[in-house]
Amino acid sequence: MLILWSLLILPTSEQGIICVILCQSLTSTFTTIFLVRLDERTGNVFILAGDNIEIEIYRNGLWRFL
Repeated sequence: MLILWSLLILPTSEQGIICVILCQSLTSTFTTIFLVRLDERTGNVFILAGDNIEIEIYRNGLWRFL
């Protein structure tokens, strides 16, 4: 399988740092993290945790609860 690296979307360093901080905050309160996923359409990171916690991290590192 040939991967076209020019078409591959990777998370930014800002997203990575914020993702680790948010995941650490969630697990320090014993909240289960079910899913961490990069949306290949938008380039945003999506976190699904707990009973109904949904977080979206934008490419610039800003984030919001959904």
